[in-house]
Amino acid sequence: MHISPVLWQFLVKWLHASALFPSEASTIAPYTDALYFFLLLITLIGVVLVGALVFGFSIRYRAARNPVATQVEGSTLLEATWTIIPLALFLVTFVWGALLYFRIYTPPTNSMNIYIVGKQWMWKAEHPGGQHEINALHVPIGRPVQLTMISQDVFHSFSIPDFRVKREVIPGRYSTVWFEATDAGTYHIFCTQYCGTAHSAMIGDIVAMSPEDYESWTKQSTSGMSLAQNGERLFASMGCNSCHSGNAAARGPNLAGVYGSKLQLANGSQVLVNDAYLRDAILNPSQHVTAGYAPIMPTYQGQVSEDGLIDLVEYIKTLDNNYRVQQTLTTSQSDKVAPTTPGMVKP
Repeated sequence: MHISPVLWQFLVKWLHASALFPSEASTIAPYTDALYFFLLLITLIGVVLVGALVFGFSIRYRAARNPVATQVEGSTLLEATWTIIPLALFLVTFVWGALLYFRIYTPPTNSMNIYIVGKQWMWKAEHPGGQHEINALHVPIGRPVQLTMISQDVFHSFSIPDFRVKREVIPGRYSTVWFEATDAGTYHIFCTQYCGTAHSAMIGDIVAMSPEDYESWTKQSTSGMSLAQNGERLFASMGCNSCHSGNAAARGPNLAGVYGSKLQLANGSQVLVNDAYLRDAILNPSQHVTAGYAPIMPTYQGQVSEDGLIDLVEYIKTLDNNYRVQQTLTTSQSDKVAPTTPGMVKP
């Protein structure tokens, strides 16, 4: 069965226009819909074919025409046909779905990163520039956006149907997904994992804007402190720079330029220093002892909120030289702050 590209596009546009399906508002949406409609098409063809065969055989071999049962020999060609064709369809679907999966969960290197923290029952978005949003997310169109997400309590699931984006948000672990909005407008955010009595109220809006409008929004919505600046103040207030000073005699490893590098651990293994590793090293330092250093770092489990951990991670990511660490040491001596994140929007 062959469907012309023009007819296929007309069918897809009609389905979206009839509100049977969400609009295609991201670059990945057409690819996701193509696989979905392919599955729908072969399912309908299979239902019609099997239904027609059942109906035809029930008429042809009814008791009135065949009062005495007769032995019917099998056909090797027929059996091979109904085995090979479904197998080929399954393999096509598997490969297609695998390629689509890797496309969805492998963000471009130039993606803009935004943090999402889920909690009962709200979404909190944190932009690198210090903008904070509750149950809302502003993004520019035409630019890849990566969401780094974590839950503060139970399992959640972050879903934007118009972007064909859905990702589980898990306690104690970062999960990521990315998208690139193509059409300006306001779209819905849902939690699609039952998370308690007010699960249905855990909704929000994502506002896709032109790059110029987004730039204007970031300037108007900033708290005055970026996530890295918040992390620097928290780093100082907790005394982290007393050990991670970058000096040769320091009791902790040098953090300048550590993000993105391969780190040798005391147990002989190597790890890639990314967001997840930095978060876990702060909370469970005894499991991530750097080679050449004693396991003296205390755990900060329960002492730093998820928002604070995000700030610390963003600060460490920006450390490219030891001068920054020394400046942070000066900050801690001249400006004592409580271990909270300045400029944070409280729910």
